[in-house]
Amino acid sequence: MSLRIQIKRVYDEPSPDDGHRVLIDRLWPRGVRKDDLRHDAWAKGVAPSSELRKEFHQDPDRFEEFVERYRLELADHGREIDELLAGVDGNTLTLLYASRDPVHNHAVVLRDFLVNLRRSR
Repeated sequence: MSLRIQIKRVYDEPSPDDGHRVLIDRLWPRGVRKDDLRHDAWAKGVAPSSELRKEFHQDPDRFEEFVERYRLELADHGREIDELLAGVDGNTLTLLYASRDPVHNHAVVLRDFLVNLRRSR
């Protein structure tokens, strides 16, 4: 069975095909009550470091640099990555993020990292 990995904003409505829903932000999303977010886990350990997140928010034009540095951070978080994947009890993992930009955010980078990791194993 293959794992499908998708990304969704925390503000989007959940759907039955979301599978295992994991919040991947280091900070709780603004305007969302903890009781209102349908999620199965909160994987703070796979989010970008506070330093990297702050640098990127100050200069979003440096997204490629962010991607490179975030991938290096992810490579050092093997235990957290393994825990994230081990928690999936079906065939779909939905990574939840709060960023407004659907293209230039850490969820896109994490999804691609996980897909490449699964291919290499």
